[in-house]
Amino acid sequence: MAKAIRIEIVRADLGLARQAALFKSGKKISYADCFAAALAKLRKAELVTGDQDFRQVEGEVKILWIE
Repeated sequence: MAKAIRIEIVRADLGLARQAALFKSGKKISYADCFAAALAKLRKAELVTGDQDFRQVEGEVKILWIE
């Protein structure tokens, strides 16, 4: 039996947008990915991904790599 995953919709406030913009200005990843990385960084959360583009923020964001 599959487990349910809790999803929370987070509004992009100024702090989140600023952090995403900082990632975007220095990295070659999509703007949407910058928001995901920024949210993980600001919430001190682990980003779960298999997208290799996130290697660029690996030092700033904790990442759980999946295959």
